[in-house]
Formats: sequence, C-alpha cells, structure tokens
Amino acid sequence: MKKHFREYLVLLLTAGLIILLDQLTKEWVRQNLQIGEIYRPDLWISNYARIVHWKNTGAAFGMFQNMNPVFMALSIIVCGVILYYFPQIPSHDWLVRLSMGVLLGGAIGNLIDRFREGHVTDFISVGKFPVLNIADASISVGVAILFIGMWLQERNKKEPPASAEDVAGPTQAEDQATATEEVQGE
Repeated sequence: MKKHFREYLVLLLTAGLIILLDQLTKEWVRQNLQIGEIYRPDLWISNYARIVHWKNTGAAFGMFQNMNPVFMALSIIVCGVILYYFPQIPSHDWLVRLSMGVLLGGAIGNLIDRFREGHVTDFISVGKFPVLNIADASISVGVAILFIGMWLQERNKKEPPASAEDVAGPTQAEDQATATEEVQGE
C-alpha cells in the first residue's frame, strides 16, 4: 500500500498543483470579468498579452466547438490511461513521469470546468495566438516534456553501454604489466 502511495505521490502533487493554479485563475476571471471583457494592465506587455474572459466548448485553442460531451469522455479516458500506466514507468524516467503529472493536471483542470460550467474558461491571450488557460498550457507543455523524455529514452537505448574498462580504467594488473614493459624496454 505504501509503495503505491509513493509511486503516485509525485503524480498527484504535480497534477494537484496545476489543478489548483488552473481553478484559482479561472475563478478569478469568472468573478472579475464578463464573457468577452478584456483586462489590459497598464504595462508595456499589454500590447502583447492580455486577460480575456472567453468561453470554450471545444478543444484547446478553440478547435472543434460545441463538442463538450466528446471532450469530457476523452478527458476521462486520458486520465484513466495515465493513472493505469504511471506505475509502469521506471522511476529513473523522471521526465516521462513528470509529463504524466502535468498532463493529468491539465486534463482534470479542464474536465472540472466542463462538468461545473458546461464549458472551459479560457483567459490567456498572447498576440494573435488563440486564447487558452493554465490547463491548456499544461497539456501542451506536458506533451512536449513527454516527447523529450521518450526521445532521451530512445537515445540512451541506442548508445552502446560503456564497458567496465572504460568506466573503471585499467586494472591494477594491467598497470603493473605496463610498468614492467616500460622498465624492460629501457
């Protein structure tokens, strides 16, 4: 029981932190801005980034609108797959394990909105990029981390393992033999 708890601790802490940040920021937006209202702080960055209260019934970046039930089902499936496969990932593959926590947090963050609000609250608007939220950003970053982790795994599998001689250097007997040859050669 303790082993399973420890296995899932990093996953649940990572996901929990993302869910907390996601839900707190979305709630702030819902409480302070009407749908479509824009908040632009009086900073130089307001020309490039702003907060916009947006309603999204589709996927990330506003794709596939009015498919909320489909994305609810997909989110539940993704969460189940992550929870099932997470303990099978070796603990030394920390990037892959981290990506699972980030992906789980993003999926649950948007799933909470879909159940509670009937849509996802998006609010981060940067340049001409589609409006998104912390959960959307977490899913995108989680996928990137997952690909990097998998790439590193594959790269490590292709590298020939270092021989004991390369790692440890010459043995004491080899050192003595070399020293003897050098003395005899003089």
